[in-house]
Amino acid sequence: MAVRRKRTTLRQVAERAGVSPTTASFVINEVEGSNISAETKARVVDAAAELGYMPSAAAQSLVSGRSRTIGLVIYQADLLLVDAFIPQLLFGLNRVARAKGYQVQVEGVDQLGSDDPYQRMVQAQGLDGLIVLDPRSSDPGLGRLIRSGFPVVTLGHVPNEDPYRVVSENVEGMFEATRHLTSLGHERIAHLTFSPRGFTGTDERLEGYRRALEEAGLALDEELVEETGYSAESGAEAMHRLLERTRSFTAVTCGNDTVAVGAMAALREAGLRVPEDVSVVGFDDLPFAAHLHPPLSTVRTLPVASGERAMDVLLCLIDGKEPEARVVRMETSLVVRASSTPPRAST
Repeated sequence: MAVRRKRTTLRQVAERAGVSPTTASFVINEVEGSNISAETKARVVDAAAELGYMPSAAAQSLVSGRSRTIGLVIYQADLLLVDAFIPQLLFGLNRVARAKGYQVQVEGVDQLGSDDPYQRMVQAQGLDGLIVLDPRSSDPGLGRLIRSGFPVVTLGHVPNEDPYRVVSENVEGMFEATRHLTSLGHERIAHLTFSPRGFTGTDERLEGYRRALEEAGLALDEELVEETGYSAESGAEAMHRLLERTRSFTAVTCGNDTVAVGAMAALREAGLRVPEDVSVVGFDDLPFAAHLHPPLSTVRTLPVASGERAMDVLLCLIDGKEPEARVVRMETSLVVRASSTPPRAST
């Protein structure tokens, strides 16, 4: 039977380095303002390495006053099951966080049952900072948190507030997607959102769609707009509702690629071909988009890079430093593939 090796203690590290346990603790936990010489720090670090010392998270938290934990706030935790954008974003967040000794935990606002869920989660979880994905246009709790000075970065705009934020060019991206279709000759263009209205990302993409129609001299017809709920299933359901009302449209823009997958499936079930009968354009250019049948025209965003930039900004705030920019803008670009062609009447 193997004998379990006892965990090396901070006192043993201090004895090996010839310093007090307090000095060793300050070095291991990188306590600022401790005025410890570079030579002493090197001895402590070397001793810790030789002994294989691993500081406990609880001890680090007590010394540094930090939990080394960041909260990623989404409005429904089960979006991880249906939204293909979030895992890529989370990968980018985690990559930067882990390199700096932090961990990321996902928090669902709607599941916390509080008038001010942000205050509750910060206090209950002892979080050092929050990243909020796709804020709602009306969220008084988030506004209070931003104004309090607590480290928070939003992935999206917050109306009437000025948080540190990383934003994709949602309006411009959907404008380009819709203009692509109008330039092909489409005049009846439907739009499926990727969430209910009231979330800034959805509202901005809807605005880009409206502006492109306006530029082409086309009026926005609310009969051609359907709200969805992030998933491919919700995209299919929205398309079925749209088809029950009208089949007069020749193209559709979708708020994300996941919704576009469901919309294409519903079109096929209705006996309509993509793109011969209906052209489809998505948003995000997720890895599967190029491998659909037909390959999906879409708007490329940068979820991994967005996560990395958001975490960089947040860790800067946690360290009491001023980020280089209050607003980090992530460009979008149109990727044209086989799912969008001129309407049959124009060929």
